[in-house]
Parts: sequence; C-alpha cells; structure tokens
Amino acid sequence: MKRIVDLTLSLLALPLVIPVMCIVSLMILLTSRGGVFFRQKRVGRFNKDFTILKFRTMYKGSDRQGLLTIGGRDRRVTPVGYWLRRYKLDELPQVFNVIGGTMSLVGPRPEVRMYVEHYTPLQRQVLDVKPGVTDPASIEYISENELLEASADPVRTYLEVVMPRKLSINLLYIQSATWRSDLLVIFRTVMAIFN
Repeated sequence: MKRIVDLTLSLLALPLVIPVMCIVSLMILLTSRGGVFFRQKRVGRFNKDFTILKFRTMYKGSDRQGLLTIGGRDRRVTPVGYWLRRYKLDELPQVFNVIGGTMSLVGPRPEVRMYVEHYTPLQRQVLDVKPGVTDPASIEYISENELLEASADPVRTYLEVVMPRKLSINLLYIQSATWRSDLLVIFRTVMAIFN
C-alpha cells in the first residue's frame, strides 16, 4: 500500500513539481558554476547504498570541506542555495528517487555511510524501511543547522545528541506508521516549512 501511495502522490505532483524544478534549475545555472544537481551516496533500505538526488546548493567542490552544513550562513552555500534550503526546494529532485523506488515520501532521512557506522544495533532498525524525503524527526529538527552552529563541536553534537534523538523519533514512528500517518507527516512538513 505504501508503494502505491508513494507512486500515486509522486506522479500526481509531477505536473506541479516539474515547472518549479525548471525555474530552480535556471536560477542555479545563472548564479553559480557547476551542474544543477548534487548526487551523493546515502545508505538506504537493508543497509544498501543508493544515490540521492538534490538540487546543488553549494559552490562546486564544497562538499569535500565537510558533510554537515552548519548554521544559516555557511560560506559554502550559494545565495540561491540558502533560499532553496530554507524552503526545502533542494529536496524536490528526490521525487525521482521515490518514483524509482529507492526512497519513500515518508521514512527516516538517509544518512551517509560515515554516520551510519555510528548506529547502534537498535538504531540500525531504521534501515529496515525505505528512507524518506521527510520524516517526523525532520519536522522536529527543522532548524538543525542553527542548533549545530551554536555548538563548539558541531560534528560531535550531531553524532552524540542530534542523530540519536532523530533516530529515536523515527524508530517510534516506523513501529506504527500507516499511509494516513504518512499523509499527516507530509502535511506537517509543509506547514513547518512555511512557518
């Protein structure tokens, strides 16, 4: 049922999403060098790597300077990138990950392998389901970058505080998730973005 809901909603959204993606692509191309998309290996269901697709929000090659984006004014992020991140428009290309079956609309956000290696056996249960474009933890931590900016050691804070809390929230959610609760998470995500 979840796959049917994912496909139906994604395909219904395409006529709305594609024009927005064209405008965003043009904005990226006109304001910074590099391609439109950012591709990165993430860990998906059953601990298998897949390639996540996002709009590029950083200057070319900036991802080599660290995996975490810290604060509202990370110098690696382009001016258009700030705006895309603020409204989560950089995530729009993941509709193709959903259509392709590597992601779901709602599920634990996928991490890079380096962070997954820190998961406890219990936390690894999030890998039993498809990763999602959004999840309850993303709503709870919508201002995660600002939280990390206030830390003396952002990577340590992420690994020891933020990531475990997000995983706990998602573990609770996946135990009782239904297509109705997924729709509620999507609605809450949209509301959180615009609040």
